[in-house]
Amino acid sequence: MRYRTLGNSGTVVSVQCLGTMTMGAESDEATSGQVLEAFVEGGGTFVDTADVYAGTESESIIGRWLQAHPTEADQLVIATKGRFPVGPGANDYGTSRRHLRSALEGSLRRLQVDHVDLYQMHAWDALTPLEETLRFLDDAVSAGKIGSYGFSNYTGWQLTKAVHVALAHGWAPPVTLQPQYSLLVRGIEHEIVPAALDARVGLLPWSPLAGGWLSGKYRRDTAPTGATRLGENPERGMEAWGPRNEDERTWAVVDTVRAIAEEVGSTPAAVSLAWLDAQPAVTSTIIGARNVDQLRQNLAAVDLVLPQEALDRLDAASTPRTEVYPYGPQAVAQRHRPVVPEPR
Repeated sequence: MRYRTLGNSGTVVSVQCLGTMTMGAESDEATSGQVLEAFVEGGGTFVDTADVYAGTESESIIGRWLQAHPTEADQLVIATKGRFPVGPGANDYGTSRRHLRSALEGSLRRLQVDHVDLYQMHAWDALTPLEETLRFLDDAVSAGKIGSYGFSNYTGWQLTKAVHVALAHGWAPPVTLQPQYSLLVRGIEHEIVPAALDARVGLLPWSPLAGGWLSGKYRRDTAPTGATRLGENPERGMEAWGPRNEDERTWAVVDTVRAIAEEVGSTPAAVSLAWLDAQPAVTSTIIGARNVDQLRQNLAAVDLVLPQEALDRLDAASTPRTEVYPYGPQAVAQRHRPVVPEPR
């Protein structure tokens, strides 16, 4: 396993993060415990959950496991999220101080801990003033209930606004952003990646295998069978089958991934994860696993370092097709940090 600091914080995390959406939904408690144990044995230190995963059961399963494994628990960095409703009340959603106070206390209770290392806003809330949300998060940091905070599914302007509002008030700044990102979903490179680099915010990509499309199991014009789900909804994972199957770019990416996997003696999943790990601003990639075998296949990507030629081929095959100003080639070029010339 390799490790990086968590965004602009001093906390160190493994470059792969265990996503736990399936725990309590597609994986029972015994299997979930085995996955957690295998992740720790593989050097993993970063676990991500949310209060809404499996109707709060994901957090509860993790909490019971942490209590039963105190030595391992001391080494783990625990992240969770709040924003969506877990109850029927009018204030049981959003990022208001009222809801976040209740949501955080509920997460701490289910996880059986006195603090979480990373607390994330699960999505933007257009109704609540941003100052109210950020002040709550700063207070939670000061109270020791969270180590730091981040966002999930924010746009570039939302991230940048939050960063500058926090700085203007002297509040703790965000350290991470959790976006969807993969070889098939690269739209964040136009604005979100440059915004994250500018703010030194670390990216925690979710769905790095694009719902299984980059695992090598899909074939052109042949709808997959078996386990193709993403999370609790049995239709997810298949929802994009038609448009993606008909899109030549999809198969150009998939074919390139398969070819490189064969050349380097690895798997399509590992190649896809290794490409993502090499992208600017990425701190830790969120990997999901319904069982230990799936987890170990994903962990294999940690040791895979793709040659530059392979990275270039993957970039070329998967380059976003947006040509409309200002999201053309100039935006793609901004994914990388500018090179500062040597003083003369």
